[in-house]
Amino acid sequence: MFCYYKSLTLFITCLFYFSMLCGQASSEKDSPFIIDLWENGLPNTNGMEQNGYDDKKKNYKPSIRVYLPTSTKPTKAVIICPGGGYSHLAMSHEGYNWGDYFNAQGIAAIVLKYRTPNGNLDVPVSDALEAIRIAQENAIEWNIDPDMIGIMGSSAGGHLASTIANHAPDDRRPAFQILFYPVISMDSLITHSGSRKRFLGENPPKELEEKYSNERQINAKTPRAFIALADDDKVVKPINALNYHAALQTSGVPSSLYRYPDGNHGWGIKLSFKHHAAMLIDLQSWLSTF
Repeated sequence: MFCYYKSLTLFITCLFYFSMLCGQASSEKDSPFIIDLWENGLPNTNGMEQNGYDDKKKNYKPSIRVYLPTSTKPTKAVIICPGGGYSHLAMSHEGYNWGDYFNAQGIAAIVLKYRTPNGNLDVPVSDALEAIRIAQENAIEWNIDPDMIGIMGSSAGGHLASTIANHAPDDRRPAFQILFYPVISMDSLITHSGSRKRFLGENPPKELEEKYSNERQINAKTPRAFIALADDDKVVKPINALNYHAALQTSGVPSSLYRYPDGNHGWGIKLSFKHHAAMLIDLQSWLSTF
């Protein structure tokens, strides 16, 4: 039975990657493409722009890279927020490398390069909201269903994604959230300390800590969630995701939790993650339910 299961998993994995290659070959010729977020001027600042944008120096020019699938009907879309502790961005395995996976399922992938807060939490939040606005504005041209734009984030990007899921105004509220090993809470006892410090500052007031502990901010408009983590995560305590899942369910928000026995932190879509194939199948199955 075990050999059969292994063979089936291998077959499904091979089939998935074959479909990814086919989807890539038939994608729009201009996809992916990049759009700068604030061509008419920034709404706020993290104080780093004056030094000139430079990814190597972790001073990111806010933009989106858009991966569009070939589809005959409006598709889902997902805004992808890479992690990096709010100090840098893991743009490859938590960002760009997801494009083909979603396109193979007929889903548009929009990878967000957001500015790190550097003392101003409004900076990454505004970049994420603007990415949603641009996707909505271009929904017809990009063949996207404007009511099916979701948000995804890994690690600190998961905190940004869950912040948008719970705090966004009604006209920017995502339809679903996908969170990988996310930072959720700003409670000093369970949070990722680096993310907390960079997002809220050194000694934030209790009200701010409460506001951005997203497990405490769930409301009737919070969207359904896919949450995945490894039980042995040493970087972001799994209790972040577990508490969030429990709070969502208590509030009647559909939430699916996927716990893998090992893998630690930061695996994203890396092939080296032992449960890579199972994780992709789990996510694909969840996305097919709505």
